[in-house]
Amino acid sequence: MAAPWEDVLRNEAAIQEAASVAVDAALLEGVLMRTEREPNASDVVNYAPFTLLPSVVPSALFEQAYAVQQDFNLLVDAISQNKEFLEHTLASTIKVDDFTARLFRIHMQVLEEGLAQSVFLGINRSDYMFDCGVDGMPALKQIEINTIAASFGGLTSRTAAVHGRVLKVLGKSEEASRLLPNNPSKGLALGIAKAWELYGSQSAVVMFLVEEVQRNIFDQRCVENELWNRNIRVIRKRFRDVFEKGSLDDAKRLYMDGQEVAVVYYREGYVPKNYDQQNWEARLLLERSRAVKCPDIATQLAGTKKVQQELSRPGTLERLLPGRTEAIARIRATFAGLYSLDMGEEGDKIAATAIADPDRFVLKPQREGGGNNLYGEELRQVLEKIRDSPERTSYILMDKIKPQPAMNYLLRAHSPLQVSECISELGIFGVYVRQDKEMVMNKAAGHLLRTKAIEHADGGVAAGVAVLDSPYLV
Repeated sequence: MAAPWEDVLRNEAAIQEAASVAVDAALLEGVLMRTEREPNASDVVNYAPFTLLPSVVPSALFEQAYAVQQDFNLLVDAISQNKEFLEHTLASTIKVDDFTARLFRIHMQVLEEGLAQSVFLGINRSDYMFDCGVDGMPALKQIEINTIAASFGGLTSRTAAVHGRVLKVLGKSEEASRLLPNNPSKGLALGIAKAWELYGSQSAVVMFLVEEVQRNIFDQRCVENELWNRNIRVIRKRFRDVFEKGSLDDAKRLYMDGQEVAVVYYREGYVPKNYDQQNWEARLLLERSRAVKCPDIATQLAGTKKVQQELSRPGTLERLLPGRTEAIARIRATFAGLYSLDMGEEGDKIAATAIADPDRFVLKPQREGGGNNLYGEELRQVLEKIRDSPERTSYILMDKIKPQPAMNYLLRAHSPLQVSECISELGIFGVYVRQDKEMVMNKAAGHLLRTKAIEHADGGVAAGVAVLDSPYLV
């Protein structure tokens, strides 16, 4: 898949000029992050890293990813409501993975008390790569689905404008006009606004639950501004604020500083380091409340790698989505090979296969946020160490996807301008709102393309590995 600007890649003077324009355009459009040195201050900011040129994406695979997103929304929602499925699927994992176990215990406690929440909001992002099989034809293969704190919906809403400017400077106005409009921040805000409306209190606020270190604040502000534009009040709080000032009344309404909270939108809480004992108590308080949690804890559990692996077993999708034959076929077409490392013959066999041929696989722990997966020699060493221990059940194995690399420039502040061999990952944002048993909203809300140099096996933009990109459909 040759890009229509391969000629430009060899023209050093044109590249230098375009890069200078690109950086100014990114600052002008608000493609911004706080700096590593001052992650909680906005008086010194820089541009978020991005590609100089948009990357080629096969239009058929792009359309396939959009077409299956509503099916994935339904699937995540169905899993979150299926106590038996989660209990059975995570049984081995919660014995060895304390983080998943603690989430699961809160889930069970809230169910035993009786759910106070009646409106459910899901914001997820399904991530894919384009696998070049033996025949060389690219196929869409799902890497994972993120059901908590799926980020960059805001900044990616502003990235296509930057790439449009670059292409025009390079004399490619026709190609610039073909870049797709993309505004996930608006789509995500629509979902939050709908949940707020169904909660039913005009004076209640939306609470963004945010991290202690907030380098990626502008991404969140894009969504926040869309809510302010609808006259919906937004507050930003951390777990420790909830612990110190959060309370429930007799009807389990959640209050922060005396303000009723209608929706809690998590941009935090997806990795163990986000929690100390106080934060776990704050999380339990939030879960017990009537407020709409995005996600509630069951939906966070639905996004675990172990659930992803279980979904690939024959018959599982049919049980979760009865009667939805076409949706199941669309979902299954995106699955890469996924394998269980549970104790027993099946797990022993796949562990031995992976140790013998580690380059065929990726070893994935039950973690979000990028930078956790193991490859190659590191995969082999870890598996050899845990092959006879129940600890192995906290991981899953997945076939390694082999995309076709392309040349591009990755623009990062204070880094030299050099061409890299790159691969891309496409994410589709999904938003759904359910009231009791009725699905009120179910949509794809936009896309995110991230690109990284091929020497980096794992990691996203926030982890400092991938950069923002725009798809150029061919």
